Amino acid sequence: MKVYTKTGDSGTTSLFGGTRVPKDHMRIESYGTVDELNSYIGLIRDQEIDKHYKDILIEIQDRLFTIGAILATPPEKEVMKNGELRLKKLGILETDIELLEKEIDSMEDALPPMTHFVLPGGHQTVSYCHITRCVCRRAERLAVHLSHNEPVAEIAIKYLNRLSDYLFVLARKLSVDLKANEVKWIPRK
Repeated sequence: MKVYTKTGDSGTTSLFGGTRVPKDHMRIESYGTVDELNSYIGLIRDQEIDKHYKDILIEIQDRLFTIGAILATPPEKEVMKNGELRLKKLGILETDIELLEKEIDSMEDALPPMTHFVLPGGHQTVSYCHITRCVCRRAERLAVHLSHNEPVAEIAIKYLNRLSDYLFVLARKLSVDLKANEVKWIPRK
């Protein structure tokens, strides 16, 4: 199978199920941003961080592939001609969200309470977490925007929301683990 098909040369692409849409369609923007998010998660995973974080990030990457597949499937193509669900072995479960919440709670237990806003930075790995969090928020916004026009599984949006929280807390935790200089935001007087 060749990587190039030339079918997108005119500015269209196929969704799961074969429906062709323009490459700037909101569904493409949505799952394309989830793909970008997944790549940034890989960048964090490639850093010198605890193996536990790497294992959780691999799990997250797997879930993001699932969310990408959900977003790439238009509602009218969710059921195949033979009556089977196109994504029957894929899905985001409440337990996926609970894992993120458990990880957030565990990291927060090891951190001092937040008493101020934190400026992103202090260490390259921490900065990668903040960039990834921002991409995650954009993916969530795009999925919400798509949901105003076409059905989107609510649990996918919920997962993206919780993931951005996880990435924020991971950045804080890695600041401590890596002995990074955390810079507090000080408002003008």
